[in-house]
This record gives sequence, C-alpha cells and structure tokens, in this order.
Amino acid sequence: MDWGIENRLSRLIREDGRCQFLPIDHGYFQGPTTCLENPSKTIDGLLPYADGLFVTRGVLRSSVPSHCQTPIILRVSGGTSIIGGDLSNEGLTTSIDEILRLNAASVGMSIFVGSDYEHQTLTNLARLVDECERYGIPVMAVTAVGKELEKRTARYLALSCRIAAELGARIVKTYYCDEDFDTVVAGCPVPVVIAGGPKCETELEVFEFVYDGIQKGAIGVNLGRNVWQNPHPVPMMRALNAVIHNNATPPEAFELFEELSKGQ
Repeated sequence: MDWGIENRLSRLIREDGRCQFLPIDHGYFQGPTTCLENPSKTIDGLLPYADGLFVTRGVLRSSVPSHCQTPIILRVSGGTSIIGGDLSNEGLTTSIDEILRLNAASVGMSIFVGSDYEHQTLTNLARLVDECERYGIPVMAVTAVGKELEKRTARYLALSCRIAAELGARIVKTYYCDEDFDTVVAGCPVPVVIAGGPKCETELEVFEFVYDGIQKGAIGVNLGRNVWQNPHPVPMMRALNAVIHNNATPPEAFELFEELSKGQ
C-alpha cells in the first residue's frame, strides 16, 4: 500500500483496527436537520471521542475549528435534496484541489446500486478513486439507499459493498442488517463501517446492533443521529467507544452511558 494512503488510514483507524466516525454531513440533502441546525454546537465536546469527522466542505470551513486534530473525511458527492425527485441523482461536488487544500484524511461519496442512476454514481466512484489514489487519499464509499429503506437486506448490501470495493474504495460504509450481516462483511475485501440509519428507540438498541456488527466483522461505525440527537451525546459516544475499542457488551455500555449521563 502507498505510504500516503497507509498513513491517512492509520489516522482514521486506531491500532486496534477499529474506529468510530462521526458524520454531520446530513445537511447536504436534508438541510438543517434536528439537532444539527448549528453544526459547531452539535460537535462541541464530541470531537475528542471521534476517530474521524465526516463533513462537507462548507460546514468544515464555517463550523469546525482550524485547530481540530480529528481527521477529516470530506463528503464530496451531492446535488440532490430530500424534496427533489430522486436522491440517487448525485454527482461529484468537490475537486481534488479542494480536497488537498482542506487537508482531508479521506473522502466519502454515495453510490446507489439498483437505482436509475446506478451507472452514474458507480462511475463517479471510479473517477474519484483515480483522482485520489494519485495523491494518496483513501476513498470511503457509502452504500446509500435513498428513501427505499426496504433495500437493506444482506443480499443487496453484500452486492453494493463488493461493487464499491471492486471499484477501488478503501473503506465501505453500509447499513447493518439483522440477518446474515457476517456475509456482507465477508464478501467485502476492504474494511466495513456501520451506518446509523434512522434513530433507534433506545440506547441499548444502538449498543446491541453495534456490538453484533463488530462481532460479525465490521471495524467500527459511522453514527450521526443516534449520537447527536440523543439528549446525552458525549456519554453516548464514550459508551460506543467502549463497545468498539474495549469490547464492552451492550449491557456494560448501557451501564456506562447511564453513569456518565448522571453527571450532566
């Protein structure tokens, strides 16, 4: 592996081979999402517990302090909105010059396998990999499903993840599924991180799916709403780190969460 890519990946993935990424890029198609109206306020206190921050260039410039030492994963795809006709009609929105200028450790973009714009998003990924590999920047592919959440089956996710890896993604972000998630990870030759999806009903539910996903081969998570929409986001991140980096069980993580929440 090229030294530059290896070095950047080592900043995002700890020595234990695990990671917790914090995404705050939702506004690129959802606008001012609940609890993300003021991004700088949302991330206040959370950055020390994140192994990477997934963010757009606009919010990075306006809301993330320049002395931030948390590695940046730059969202570089977009062009649609939640009220538009089709969320999958995305294009690349950020140039390689901008990626370098912003000192990103990695970049991330969505692919929409099975959509009307499948070819477009997959060839966008291939072109992005070509550009970024030239400068030693790893690409994270996000297996997005738009509004069609019923697509989150093991068969679909395994297909999407494998295609992303085949096209050169160094990391794949995908959804967790209750059945056969291990087959999704096993069929992907690059590291897999778990996406959050809709907000869960309880903290324990989050710890359970993260724990199970880690046991089945994922290296970590990329959870947004299940962290910063929680009334106690810092305890939530710390408890998740206990699961991811310290192998805490869901009950142990929930106990830690409750203990930390009492002090707030």
